[in-house]
Amino acid sequence: MTSPDQSQLGKPVRYADQYDASLLFPIARAAKREELGVSGPPPFFGADLWTAFELSWLNKRGKPQVAIAHFTVPCETPNIIESKSLKLYLGSYNGTVFASADEVRERLRADLSEAVWRGAPAPSTIGVRLLLPELFDQEPVHELDGLSLDRLDIECTHYTPAPELLRAAEGEQPVEEVLVSNLLKSNCLVTGQPDWGSVQIRYTGAQIDQEGLLRYLVSFRNHNEFHEQCVERIFMDIWRRCRPSRLAVYARYTRRGGLDINPLRTSHPMALPANIRTARQ
Repeated sequence: MTSPDQSQLGKPVRYADQYDASLLFPIARAAKREELGVSGPPPFFGADLWTAFELSWLNKRGKPQVAIAHFTVPCETPNIIESKSLKLYLGSYNGTVFASADEVRERLRADLSEAVWRGAPAPSTIGVRLLLPELFDQEPVHELDGLSLDRLDIECTHYTPAPELLRAAEGEQPVEEVLVSNLLKSNCLVTGQPDWGSVQIRYTGAQIDQEGLLRYLVSFRNHNEFHEQCVERIFMDIWRRCRPSRLAVYARYTRRGGLDINPLRTSHPMALPANIRTARQ
C-alpha cells in the first residue's frame, strides 16, 4: 500500500485538465491506527465529510459548469485519499465534457469509492451530493453547538499531544456535556503546513476537567498528522483516559486547495451531522 511520502504532496506537479482517475492517491488508515493501539475493526463509528468548492466541467456545448460537491466517506474504509491528489483529480474535470451533472456525480462516486475501498474484502460506495449554483444561496454558515472551552483563561505549555492532561471526576454523578473549541491546530503530516480547525466533544460520563481538556486540544499545535488521524487520536485518548460511557468527537477544518475535511468519530451509532460550514471555512 502507498505511503504519504510517495504522494504528490510538497512536489511540483503538472495540473491535468482532462479527466484522469489515476491521479487519486489512497493511503491506508491501518498504520496510523496501529500507533493508537487500534488493530482490526475500529472501536468507533463515523465518517469523514469532505466539501469540494472547486469543481467544474464542460457541458456538450463546451460551456463551463460549476458545483459544490459533498462527499461522505465511512471510517470503515481501509483508505483515505490524500487531499492534494483529490484536488488534482477534481482539476482534471476542468476540460472534460460531461452530458450532465448526474454523470459527473456518478463518475465521482465510482472513482472515489474504488480508491477508499481498495483492498477491502467487501467494497462499498461513498456518498456524493452535488450542489448546483441555483442552490448556492441556501448554503448555511453555523458554528459548532456547545459550551466554549475557549472562555477559560489557562496557561498552555504543551504543543505536542499530551494525553496525560486529560482527567475526569470519577466517582461522581455522570454528566452529559457538549464542549467546543476553535483552538485546534495541527500540521500536515508531509508538508508541515498548518491545519486550522474547530472541534466538538459530546460525551456522557464522569465530568471531564475542562481546563485539562483545553490544554490537551492546544497540545496538537505542533503535531504533524492528517485531519482524520488527529480526530481518531483525540477520540482514543479521551476514551481511554476519561472513560465516558458515550463519546463523539467532530472536527471541522478550514479548507485548503478548495477542500475541507470534517471527521466524526463516535462510540455509538448516530446520525451524521449536516455538512454545514463554519465561518472560518
